[in-house]
Amino acid sequence: MIKLQVIGNLGKDCTTNNVNGRTVMNFSVAHTEKYRDASGQSKDRTIWVECAYWTEKTGIAPYLKKGTQVFVEGQPDIRTYTKGDGTPGTSLTLRVASVQLLGGGGRGEESTDTGSAPPPAASGGSGLSGEEDMPF
Repeated sequence: MIKLQVIGNLGKDCTTNNVNGRTVMNFSVAHTEKYRDASGQSKDRTIWVECAYWTEKTGIAPYLKKGTQVFVEGQPDIRTYTKGDGTPGTSLTLRVASVQLLGGGGRGEESTDTGSAPPPAASGGSGLSGEEDMPF
C-alpha cells in the first residue's frame, strides 16, 4: 500500500456531492515551496493535490474553506484520460483517509477510521509538554 501525507492550504471551498448513494467531499490542497534556480534567483513552485474524501462524516465540510491549512492522508489514485486535443493526460487524486485542520482553533480531526478526535496537542496522551508535543 502507498500512503501520501500532504500539508498545505485549500485552493477553494470544499464541495460535497452524492454519487451513487455515497457522499464525497472534494477539495484541492496546494503546497508552495521556495527554491533558488541555477542563477541564484528565488523562485516559488506550487504543487496541487486534488482530494476526494468518501465519507458520511461531513461535519468537517463547513471548515474546509479556501486558504485553510490542512494535513491530509490517504492513497493516491492515478487516472489516465484523453485531453480535448486527443493527447493522453494523467491526473492524481488523493483518496483521503483522514483530514486534520491546522493553524489553531482546536477544531479537531475527522477520519474514516476513528471519527472525530481532538488535535494531537490536545489529546494529552504524549506525556510531552511545551514545544515537544508538536507533531512536526
